[in-house]
Amino acid sequence: MLIPGPDTRVVELRVHGVQGTTPQSLVDAVAAVDVAGDGLGRVVRPADRLRRPVAGPVLQAGGRPVSRVVEGYVWGGMTSGGWAKATWALLFPFSLANVAHWMLPPTPAGSVVAHLLGVCLRALLRLAALLLTVLLVAQLAVISLDLVAAQCLAPGSACLWGPPWAGTAPWVRALVGVVPIALVLLVLHRMSSVDWRIERGEPRAATGPSSGLPGAPVAADPDTPALRVLHLVAGLGTAVVVALGGPPGPILAPGWHGRAIAGCWAAGLALVGVSALGAMLLDDPTGGAPHRGGRWLRAALGRGPRRVLHTAAWLLLLAATALLVRLPAELPGADLGVQLVAALVALVCLLIGLLLVPAALLARREWAGQPRELRPWAGGWMAAPVVALAALLGGGFGAGLALSLRLVLGHGELPRGYTYITLLWGVAGVLALAAGVAIAIATGMVRWSSVRREEEWAREAALLHSGRTRDAARAARAWWWARWQRRHSHQAVLVVAAVLASGAVPAAFLRLREVDPPPWTKPVSGFGVVVLALLVLALLRAVYLAARRPDKARQVGVLADLAAFWPREAHPVVPPCYALKVVPELVARVREHLADPGTRVVLAGHSQGSLLAAVAVARLLEELPEPDAERLGLVTAGSQLQWAYPRAFPAVVPHGSLASLCGRLGGRWRALCRGTDALGGAVTTWDRQVFDGMLLGVGFRADGTSGALPPARRGPTGALVLGCDHWLPDPQRGPFPGRRWAPGVNRHADYTSDPEWDRAVAIAAGLEGLDPLPPPVLPVTRRGPVVSPEP
Repeated sequence: MLIPGPDTRVVELRVHGVQGTTPQSLVDAVAAVDVAGDGLGRVVRPADRLRRPVAGPVLQAGGRPVSRVVEGYVWGGMTSGGWAKATWALLFPFSLANVAHWMLPPTPAGSVVAHLLGVCLRALLRLAALLLTVLLVAQLAVISLDLVAAQCLAPGSACLWGPPWAGTAPWVRALVGVVPIALVLLVLHRMSSVDWRIERGEPRAATGPSSGLPGAPVAADPDTPALRVLHLVAGLGTAVVVALGGPPGPILAPGWHGRAIAGCWAAGLALVGVSALGAMLLDDPTGGAPHRGGRWLRAALGRGPRRVLHTAAWLLLLAATALLVRLPAELPGADLGVQLVAALVALVCLLIGLLLVPAALLARREWAGQPRELRPWAGGWMAAPVVALAALLGGGFGAGLALSLRLVLGHGELPRGYTYITLLWGVAGVLALAAGVAIAIATGMVRWSSVRREEEWAREAALLHSGRTRDAARAARAWWWARWQRRHSHQAVLVVAAVLASGAVPAAFLRLREVDPPPWTKPVSGFGVVVLALLVLALLRAVYLAARRPDKARQVGVLADLAAFWPREAHPVVPPCYALKVVPELVARVREHLADPGTRVVLAGHSQGSLLAAVAVARLLEELPEPDAERLGLVTAGSQLQWAYPRAFPAVVPHGSLASLCGRLGGRWRALCRGTDALGGAVTTWDRQVFDGMLLGVGFRADGTSGALPPARRGPTGALVLGCDHWLPDPQRGPFPGRRWAPGVNRHADYTSDPEWDRAVAIAAGLEGLDPLPPPVLPVTRRGPVVSPEP
């Protein structure tokens, strides 16, 4: 601990979590103004009545007042606001496929088999992502080319959309069918080209092996432009193939017309094959090794060849449209095209699941010594259900859109394969209802049993609220539900994926056997139509709310913010990665403050912001000289850095990287946590238990090692400090003079209102140590703690 001098000041740079944070709430002020940034990445400070930036409240450190400047980095404008960003929700299956790439297990050093498995898994994930784009185009072709152009605009059709002249005018029906597909592909390509301009500082290029700190592999992939063009070319090739006859073969026509159709059909099929091969061969998981994938491949997919391929694909679609002089009454091959692509997606997902088994087993030694509750979800196999969920949701949304449009038009017949899709979602819907009832019953039984036995969670809550019976009872209930959600949230993804996969089994079996669904399945298929329609309506409603009323679409915003953290690796048509802008700008801002030798900087992140702050601190520790690094601290609040990120992304934020970060900071990492917080939790400690009125546990030590920690110490505001974790009483103790009061159970919100926040900032700044105050002894019996009556 350093004794603060007269010129010492602390800059507290806060980073908010997912959607819904305003600049004023971030800096705890009634008004805030920008002091840096470009409008998307905004650095704000509290403001006075004349809208002039002012410093924050004085920080008490070591018994002396220290000048403090409160700043906040606001990044919410990158993921929310307006129709343009809201429509990203429609492409959520693409985002899931991209996230699955980052969920792959780590590759142990020196294992050739693990390395080959990793290469195969990354290639298959990129192939699955490409097939999702192809599936989207094939389903759009069913809607625009078959349902609308071929059937509704046919001569004599009674469809609402069928004017009399449309069926006889040359190329009109072909244009009506092809132009929507071309527009969608153009929009997708433009969306995939969106990126954030970095206002200050450039992302550090990886020059060697991973540093072992969290977030080291998060970097821009130089292959993203090539992947973007490959997806566009594959979509255009798919549109050409489906329009000219589909997988069975080209449309027959006499003379040169038939030969031209066959040539265009074959060229479209070749474009799809070349795109799939190129996507599989691209392999640069960290963006820092441009030599990967072969120099010949990078030359073949350089800027010039990409432009040629891009132009050729558009010209081929134009030629195919010109060759469609008249569409038939029913588009041949549309049904088989969708089913073939869906079968390929299912096959690739199955291969990913099979290859993940040995890959996860080989990577197991990376986490074998960790407690069970810290090991990766599903044993490192979590990427398989996530990519399967992406495929099933993508196919379901396309089918639901086609079914909904058919009901609106009141005319036309969908391909036969859609009967099996409705059966799939009907079975999945029935299983989902059954699973929901079973989970609700099981949760109630476990809740009743745990309350009756007064398990350990009640002892921890009672220890924090000793002498306050009413607060202890309220906290105990919230602790139980929060712990239940943290422990079982990933299992919800597994259940949803299993339910949808279970629905796909009977539908696929009947389709492969060319058997029509039995009559008794009609109610199930009807229920499937309802489920698909609800899926489409829910997604469109979510987009509307995200654009017009962001405060009412928090769940969608949370999912979008979490998905948009990851760079484009598997699928390019996903929101641009905001971490590639936020982290360099945070690093540049911190370096600017540290240029003053009397300034100490504390990066403080809440929820998702804790991951951004931790990655930024890790980058700074790699770049700063030791004297400057000693003036840097980290505070996390409501963080998922233990229970979620290391378990979902074991190769990006491994448990060992957090230990390294804690050791490099030497005790200047403080984690504020509440047992009532279902989204946040402990970060640096685990295996906690109450014994003889003391909170004990295992965690990171200041030297970077892990082991048993001294008993938790009671802070002056009622918090229990175990290692680097500050367990806050919730409801808060107090009120305290001069502090803002937040009544009730706050759970994941309002960490800055707790008086322990200032103490954590002072410790992270290296200006205050932990007082060796033992916690008061609380008698503990076999059935739980004995709490004195509330005064």
